[in-house]
Amino acid sequence: MELLTGILAKAGLAALGAITPCRLSILTFHRVHARADSIFPDELDAERFDQRMRFVAQTFNVLTLGQAISRLAAGSLPPRAMVITFDDGYADNVEVALPVLRRHGLAATFSVATGFLDGGRMWNDSVIECLRATAKDSLDLEAFGLRRLPVAEARDRRVAIEQLLSRIKYLTVAERDQAITRLQAICGVAALPRGLMMRTEQVRDLHRAGMEIGGHTVNHPILLSLTLAEAESEIVEGKRRLEAICDSPVDVFAYPNGIPGQDYTAEHAKLVEALGFRGAVTTARGVAQTGDDLFQLPRYTPWANSLAIFSMRLLMNQLHRDVELAPPRASQ
Repeated sequence: MELLTGILAKAGLAALGAITPCRLSILTFHRVHARADSIFPDELDAERFDQRMRFVAQTFNVLTLGQAISRLAAGSLPPRAMVITFDDGYADNVEVALPVLRRHGLAATFSVATGFLDGGRMWNDSVIECLRATAKDSLDLEAFGLRRLPVAEARDRRVAIEQLLSRIKYLTVAERDQAITRLQAICGVAALPRGLMMRTEQVRDLHRAGMEIGGHTVNHPILLSLTLAEAESEIVEGKRRLEAICDSPVDVFAYPNGIPGQDYTAEHAKLVEALGFRGAVTTARGVAQTGDDLFQLPRYTPWANSLAIFSMRLLMNQLHRDVELAPPRASQ
């Protein structure tokens, strides 16, 4: 049944490409684990990523984000156009995903938050690793507005992580750091891993391998939580650092978190353009077409346990054209 579903989805994508040749799908990825993660078993590992990239290579015409922006502007997208993007700058993007991409002759765009290079750690990974490493069977999380939660089993840890992430996500960078320090003490964890994110040399390796490097700020803040001046500093300093690393222009951008109106506004899109980027991607669902706002291009996160579901969801996303855009920034 799964094989049949995959075949039907591939046929549907081919037919849709002939009927609507100027639609661009942009996929969003973050981590690709070497092997299945015990707490998040549904996240991509090397084997499943390889299956999906084989399907993508056989079905789509894959471009980098910069190439796609140029083709959108010119009205010259190929049929079944696709961009593969990775956010944040995880080391496994280089160690696990890059060999798979090269095996299938695919290029991708990697948007890197520069503040976590060379031993740094994303705040959300600090939450995950605290819960992964704790030896306790339950945690008193009243400090986060939560009750005492069980964490003896992997599924319990996953539930606790999800609740903590939702409580911390929209704090300021300084408040996030304070929350992580508090959580680490509650979990009784002395040290957290420092090798999750890329090293500077790995960013260069991606660039030298023909991959595209994109901006993603320095500290991955919610831009809407900052003043416009603070947002500008985050965006431009990240851009400058990446350009220095790669000795090449960085002219595409991914909004941190990326929900229109909740994480950024139209003013941030104008700011990104003014700072010298040629286009930017959000996390709003949908496909892009010529004439769309190049600084609010939608993306799709293809959550799926099987290749058949992955392919069917790609087909359904191709049909989704009600793209959400950010409103103007509310006066403060």
